[in-house]
Amino acid sequence: MAWRFIGTYGTSVDRVGDYLRIGETTTLKCVDKFTRGVISLFGPQYLRKQIIEDIECLLQMGETRGFPGMLGSIDCMHWVWKNCLVALKGQYVRGDHGKPTVMLEAVASQDLWIWHAFFGVAGSNNDINVLNQSNVFNNVMQGRTPEVHYSINRHEYDMGYYLSNDIYPEWITFVKSIPMPQGDKRKLFAKHEEGARKDIERAFGVLKSCFAIIRNPTRP
Repeated sequence: MAWRFIGTYGTSVDRVGDYLRIGETTTLKCVDKFTRGVISLFGPQYLRKQIIEDIECLLQMGETRGFPGMLGSIDCMHWVWKNCLVALKGQYVRGDHGKPTVMLEAVASQDLWIWHAFFGVAGSNNDINVLNQSNVFNNVMQGRTPEVHYSINRHEYDMGYYLSNDIYPEWITFVKSIPMPQGDKRKLFAKHEEGARKDIERAFGVLKSCFAIIRNPTRP
């Protein structure tokens, strides 16, 4: 019961204690045990690296939407850290937010499957700081990328890509929208790219709607 109040309704452990007559320490232990139980039960299915069947499914979804070779869309989400230690605020405060935040980098597909998540890096003031420490491209850097073959305009490619916004660097693994597109073809591409890129935004929105603890500032 305690974890449902904290996770779903976003209330503090103190309020849970007042309602259920359970102390803060006991509540936190319950949440810890529940989390470990979820990891033990669902970890082998969801907390794992991609397999060939997963990649084939992602490529098929991308191709049906007009983006052959697409593995998903990538972006970051800020989570306000209410009780951030004064000594750490310099590493977590972002200028346009004015509050300390931790960032979640994620890659999601059209069916809202978040198959990559990287969270809470110190000094993560923007998407680039997170990307520089993320392991999403470890296989790319080490030459162990999954086999991806597709053709666009009679050119053959063997590396998948992600839809991203303009803040990401000019890497071949990122496909961005065309700023101020001119002409029908460019306008059509920008429209479809921006629509497909919103998969990750929808995934973040579902997380926040299901778990108020993510929607509100976190205490720990």
